[in-house]
Amino acid sequence: MAATEDSRIKRIASSIRVIPDWPKPGVMFQDITTLLLDPQAFKDSIDLFVERYKDKGVTVVAGVEARGFIFGPPIALAIGAKFVPMRKPNKLPGEVISEEYSLEYGTDVMEMHVGAVQPGDRVLVIDDLIATGGTLCAAIRLLERVGAEVVESACVIELPELKGRERLGDRPLFVLIKAKGV
Repeated sequence: MAATEDSRIKRIASSIRVIPDWPKPGVMFQDITTLLLDPQAFKDSIDLFVERYKDKGVTVVAGVEARGFIFGPPIALAIGAKFVPMRKPNKLPGEVISEEYSLEYGTDVMEMHVGAVQPGDRVLVIDDLIATGGTLCAAIRLLERVGAEVVESACVIELPELKGRERLGDRPLFVLIKAKGV
């Protein structure tokens, strides 16, 4: 990693507030709102993603609700791709395609508009954090169902002890920061 990237990663990592025991005991919550309050750290995070994806032929940046909506649009604009929101149920008007996925306690559903992503589109899936990987896996399955090629998933933070990367299998994942979540 180049010295400038090293300093950017350090700035990003130091700007993320860790809140112990939230939302429940034993969890070390990674709060990106403090990253967003630091314009240079926020810019550094966007720049690092843009540098990685600008020459990869990405045609769609798919942002996972809700914090993927923060990082996805500026990346999409910078690389000349369209932005597609991947939302929780009943948040998108019009016809949607859905994918159910498992959570620690129960299930949830991810949706996107029918026709937003075309067969052959090259997609970057973006979110703020990967923990168990369930949300990213659902997003990837949804995109693959419509014939898109998922180039990579990217997150600002990874909580390695929750083994989300393993759940992705051989699908590529890029993260800026590895943190402790429990």
